[in-house]
Amino acid sequence: MARVTLDNVTKRYEDVVAVDEMNLDIEDGEFVCLVGPSGCGKSTTMETIAGLTKPTEGTVHIGDRDVTTLPPKDRGVSMVFQNIALFPHMDVYENISFGLRLRKYDKDEIDRRVEQASDVVQLEGMLDREPNELSGGQQQRVAIARAIVREPDVFLMDEPLANLDAKLRVHMRTELQRLHKQLDTTIIYVTHDQAEAMTMSDRIAVINAGELQQIDPPLTCYNEPANLFVAGFIGSPSMNFVEGDLTASGLETEHFDLAFDPGDIEPVDDGVTMGVRPEDIYLERNAGSVESGSELIEARTDVLEPMGDEIFVYLTLDGASSEMMTSDEASAASNQLLMSVDPDTDIAEDESVSVVLDRSKIHLFEAASGEAITHGIADLSARHLAGGDAGAAAEAESGGQHE
Repeated sequence: MARVTLDNVTKRYEDVVAVDEMNLDIEDGEFVCLVGPSGCGKSTTMETIAGLTKPTEGTVHIGDRDVTTLPPKDRGVSMVFQNIALFPHMDVYENISFGLRLRKYDKDEIDRRVEQASDVVQLEGMLDREPNELSGGQQQRVAIARAIVREPDVFLMDEPLANLDAKLRVHMRTELQRLHKQLDTTIIYVTHDQAEAMTMSDRIAVINAGELQQIDPPLTCYNEPANLFVAGFIGSPSMNFVEGDLTASGLETEHFDLAFDPGDIEPVDDGVTMGVRPEDIYLERNAGSVESGSELIEARTDVLEPMGDEIFVYLTLDGASSEMMTSDEASAASNQLLMSVDPDTDIAEDESVSVVLDRSKIHLFEAASGEAITHGIADLSARHLAGGDAGAAAEAESGGQHE
C-alpha cells in the first residue's frame, strides 16, 4: 500500500489547461474515484500519477518518494485500462504472467503469483483458455489479474468497465469492491459514471474543467455538495434548480416563495439558486411523513416516466409545456420541477397537483459563484438562536419547562 499525494499539479497543452493546480491526498488503502464529465481532466490526472504524462508544474509523491520524474515501471503502480488489450495468441496464464516474464522472475515465483491472482479474481480452471473463449467479464478479470501479479503499491483503473453491458458492469462493481477488501491496497479509479463512483469509493474527487471541485465520501457529495456543479453532477436525475432572491423573510422566486428566517446567512447581492432533489418533493397527500414541509406549491403534471421502482413526474409551475425536455433540462428550467413518486401512486398527466418541498433537504447556492450557502433551511432559525445563547435555545425548544 502507499499514500498518493499530488501537490499543485498542473498540466498544460500549449494554451489548453487540462489539469489546474490539482491537490489530492489519497490515504493508504483508500478507494478513490476521480469522476467528472468527458474532457474534465480526470484521465490526465491519472496518467500523471502513472508517469504516462509529465506535469507542467507540481509534484507527485507515492509513499515517501517523489516520483514526478520517474518512468512508470519504477513507480510501483499497475494500470487497468478501458481497452482490455489482452494478447490474443496467448492463453490466460501467459497473459497474466507476461510482465513477470519480461522482468525475468523465476518460474516458481511466477506460478505462485499467477495462482494467487487467479484465485482472487475467480479464474480457477481457465488458465489454459484463449481470450476469445472468455466472456467480457472474464477478460476484464484477466486484465485485473495481470495488474495484481505485480503486487503494486497502487492500482490505477481508467474506466475499466465502460465496454461491458449494464448487467455485467453492476456485477463487476461488486467484484472490484471485494477485490479491494481482499487486497487492502490503494485504488484510484477514473469514471464518468456516478453510480460506479457512489457505490464503490471511500471518497469521490469531483473534477470539472481541470479543477478539483470537491473530495469527500459519496454521501457527503450527494447531501452536502460544495457548489452548483457538484450538486448537478452527482445524482441521477439531476437536482432541480430555481433562481431566486434571499430576503429577510425567506426566499422569493418567480413562481413560489419559501418563508424562513435566514438567520446569520450573509446577504447575497446577485441572488441565490435553490436546489432540491426529485425525491425531496412530495404530493400534498403524501407529505405526512415530512417533518418540515414547505408551503404548498401549485403545479400541473406534464409527462410521467414509469421507471419500475419509481415514477418521474415532470411538473410545470405556470402551465407551460416542457417541450420534450430531458430530465436534466427539466430540472434546470425555471418553470419546471422534476418529482419522484412511488410506483403505485395514483397520478395522471395534465393533472393539477399541490406539492411540498422537504425544507431540511433544500440547498442554497450563490447564483454568481455557485458556492454552497447552506444545506437545509428547516433549522436556520434554531441555529441562529443557538448561536446567540445555546441555553436559551434549549429552553425555548422545551417550552421553558424543567424537571
